[in-house]
Amino acid sequence: MGEKMIYFLFTDTGTWLNRLINFYTKTTLNHVSIALDPALREVYSFGRKHPDNPFRAGFVREDIGHHLLKNADCALYAYPMTEEEYEQIMGEIAIFKEKEDTFKYNFLGLFGVVLRVEWKREKAFFCSQFAAKLLGGLKDVRLGKPACFTTPADLRRLDGMRLIYRGKLGDYEPQQEKQESRLAAGEQEAMSKPQSLFVSLSSKVKEFVIR
Repeated sequence: MGEKMIYFLFTDTGTWLNRLINFYTKTTLNHVSIALDPALREVYSFGRKHPDNPFRAGFVREDIGHHLLKNADCALYAYPMTEEEYEQIMGEIAIFKEKEDTFKYNFLGLFGVVLRVEWKREKAFFCSQFAAKLLGGLKDVRLGKPACFTTPADLRRLDGMRLIYRGKLGDYEPQQEKQESRLAAGEQEAMSKPQSLFVSLSSKVKEFVIR
């Protein structure tokens, strides 16, 4: 049974809600998303349904190429788990995807964090509450508080979190793609060397013949 990974993407988008949360928490990177691969092809969270419209929010598959996220400061963490735990997380996410329209953004829950009041809302989540719900079902994860009080900073402090990138999200390049880029560059260089050698030899031959 090999080790599996899911990825936690923490971002600071600079929106008014993000700035308000930063002010209260005295920290940054207060939006968290779950990514299923290091290339960030599948990224899920609770946030804006349409990046330019702050008033429609819920369960979303995020587009990291959109300017709102592309220009964001971010930190990407890898989190290891067993095959069984990974399949459990995938099953939970599949339910959210299947019933996407039934889930709402838990604006009241944000005030609940501030006031330390737990509002029971079965199908409403904010971003870190969603991540905490997924992790809370794993027997070896100890969050130390209910999902409705869990913040992105709490998630970053979990045992096993491995920071793999910090910077602008638009500048992020997965390690595998970096390696592939280097290999491609190496192959191109290797292909050009014989051609350069041939040109050099041809020049020498021409020079000898003329003499």
